[in-house]
Amino acid sequence: MNILFCCEFYAPSIGGIQEVMQQVAERLVSRGHDVTVATSQLRARTFTELNGVRVVGFDVSGNFVKGLDGEVTQYRHFVSAGNFDVVLINMAQQWTLDALIPILQEIPSRKILIPCGFSCLYEPSYTAYFLQMPNILQQFDHLIFHASDYRDISFAKKCGLKRFSIIPNGASETEFAVENDPAFRKRWGISDQERLFLTVGAFTVDKGHADLLRSYLTCDFGKQASVLLLNANVYIAEPDKRNSTASETSSELLTHHHKWDTAESRQDEATIRAILSQTYHRLLDFIRRHKPDHNPPPFRDEMQSLLRQLNQPGTNKRVVVTDMPRPELVQAYMNADLFVFASHIEYSPLVLFEAAAAGTAFLSSQVGNAHEIAEWTGAGMIGPSLIDHKGYTRIDSKPFAERWVRLSNDGTTRGELARNGKRNWAARFTWQHIAQQYENLLHQVCAAPAVVGGGSPRC
Repeated sequence: MNILFCCEFYAPSIGGIQEVMQQVAERLVSRGHDVTVATSQLRARTFTELNGVRVVGFDVSGNFVKGLDGEVTQYRHFVSAGNFDVVLINMAQQWTLDALIPILQEIPSRKILIPCGFSCLYEPSYTAYFLQMPNILQQFDHLIFHASDYRDISFAKKCGLKRFSIIPNGASETEFAVENDPAFRKRWGISDQERLFLTVGAFTVDKGHADLLRSYLTCDFGKQASVLLLNANVYIAEPDKRNSTASETSSELLTHHHKWDTAESRQDEATIRAILSQTYHRLLDFIRRHKPDHNPPPFRDEMQSLLRQLNQPGTNKRVVVTDMPRPELVQAYMNADLFVFASHIEYSPLVLFEAAAAGTAFLSSQVGNAHEIAEWTGAGMIGPSLIDHKGYTRIDSKPFAERWVRLSNDGTTRGELARNGKRNWAARFTWQHIAQQYENLLHQVCAAPAVVGGGSPRC
């Protein structure tokens, strides 16, 4: 098959959608298919092909609500005239879908959409967009959901749509085939006596880092010393005139990660204050421009205060903020005693599958389909959470901390969750298994008549 994937960002950009698209695309190439990715043009991207996948960048930004800028006409022509058997678009609310809305009926390829959660469904500024969504969805030959019970699939069912499949996310059987490195703790100045917690997520308000630190601060582990590794991978896109604030903030903050020679060492408070003070206004501006109608808390002040309290001398808790290379992050997953997650908004978070793949139990907020991932993998628990009228989740700090402490102290339960997760991930949630599901579905959709305009089978 000649396949086109359309997604707002792709390698070297880092993020959940980028990871899903890359893992599936490369495995489809290894099975003999031609795969092209249409995505945002990035100056940091120095290649036009990666592991057999052709990557075509377009200088386009925006979406239906914010307006579209750049090479929209060129992108539309590329998709409609590209002679692709199937076009798969990942995520609504971004330009690779929204630019095609006026010409969906003119695209001769079979069309598949992964709505990816409809994160702005309850945002007032997106009301007009979602009023059009039933008509948009009906023009696709098939829909793919990563969760069996979430706002996007519920929306589709209310529209009477039945042409959909549920394909879960997962974690790499290649990355997580490595052995646990016993030297990991020593490299990071973490003693064998300290309990190690890990959280992973972009350094933005909506990843819930401040909430998690507040909860950690109230955790009573008695005399048990502990370390929370906060791996804030934040490379969203390259710096350009549209979103330079995000990338500048990312590179500036995370080049200042710290390592400890002893468990008693602490981050330098002045350094933390200086870094966060310099980056706060640009980060907050970026978040406000990219999260309409959602007012984040004062991120700088919270993080400054919480890091200062947690890293002061004389406490038995500390936080390491870092951005590990991927192989080292895999080792962090494997060496952690517990993975903790307090994100405000997600669809189907890859980090929970990665914890399961590492054989590490997790405790998560009730965000996205985290509860379903906990059931599927048997690897984790869902902590007490509060969900507001716009669908944003916040952990209930003190009850979440109590659950955290209980699970931390219960090595038997953590061990059982870890073994369940590793076993179930290997059986069902490797990218190898998932790529097979995508391939089967693509063949099925290509062989069937098109929803719009009929037409003969494409493959």
